[in-house]
Amino acid sequence: MIIAVSGKGGTGKTMVAAHLIRHLIKTGKDILAIDADPDSNLADALGVNYEKTLGDVREELKKETSTGKIPPGVDKWSILEYRTMEVLVETKNFDLLVMGRPEGSGCYCAVNTMLRKIIAELSSNYDYVVIDTEAGLEHLSRRTTQDVDIMLVVTDSSQRGIMTAKRIAELAKELEIKFKKLFLIINRAKEEYKDELIQKARKCGLEVIGIIPEDPLVEKYDMEGKPLIELPENAKSVKAVKKILNSILTIENEKRN
Repeated sequence: MIIAVSGKGGTGKTMVAAHLIRHLIKTGKDILAIDADPDSNLADALGVNYEKTLGDVREELKKETSTGKIPPGVDKWSILEYRTMEVLVETKNFDLLVMGRPEGSGCYCAVNTMLRKIIAELSSNYDYVVIDTEAGLEHLSRRTTQDVDIMLVVTDSSQRGIMTAKRIAELAKELEIKFKKLFLIINRAKEEYKDELIQKARKCGLEVIGIIPEDPLVEKYDMEGKPLIELPENAKSVKAVKKILNSILTIENEKRN
């Protein structure tokens, strides 16, 4: 199963992705985490160090091609595939692939093609793939999330956040990008506004799969530079994402049966 986490910048999508991975680890299945956000925050949230990104590999390949180090007739995809495995960070509980910065201004074609190809090839080796996408709508317009099973759009309690989520759903439909399911997650929601937020989402045609309450521990860990995956099990955000994941797995099991 491939799960992508999207949304407006600053809504907490990386936190959601990290918590999903945390809970998926307990299944004992093979997990691949893909940090597709140029800011590369997922690695920090997971407490993983990395030396190289796929973007670095791409730039090296471009340079070697332009300088003639790689002859024109050589299969560059084979080289890329080999070097991708070198970039892949293997941990005890999951593997991590950091995409890194996108291609220079004006063209994102190469990195997007690579991302699609890598997701397609690598995902077959894992039971679960969790992608922390770049903020906004770019990943849709560039079709970097076209092979996703579950799209989770994270919003805060603001009208702007919900409208961004609505535009993501609309753009996916317009571009004929088909997810098995697209759900909305409302993060940092105050208890007294829950019902109102759910009603707003429904009016926009969005199905809310979960609400994450304000969690002061998330801000504390961020300020102290601690990995979010190390939050205590009873943290509000950790418990809320566990419920969301259980709902997703229940839906998938019902489809299979």
